[in-house]
Amino acid sequence: MPDAFSSYADSPLGPSTHAFAIAPHDTNGLNQITKAIYVGTAGHVALRPVNSATDVLYQNVPAGSYLTIRASHVHATGTTAANLVGEA
Repeated sequence: MPDAFSSYADSPLGPSTHAFAIAPHDTNGLNQITKAIYVGTAGHVALRPVNSATDVLYQNVPAGSYLTIRASHVHATGTTAANLVGEA
């Protein structure tokens, strides 16, 4: 199938080119930095933004929401949301 956008450079603001399931873990980082995280089941998401030493807790994220953040980790402790999908 032809891809009309294959010659364009990727950017953090561009659409995702692939997605992957996120299994929150307290010490292991994600296999890839995200452009966004889709939240399938509502709850809190504890994560570490890329290039940051400080973790952040997004509280009460509704199901079906996108967190448009470049994250390196999603922590199990503090994360109550489920069915998380990373987009890169």
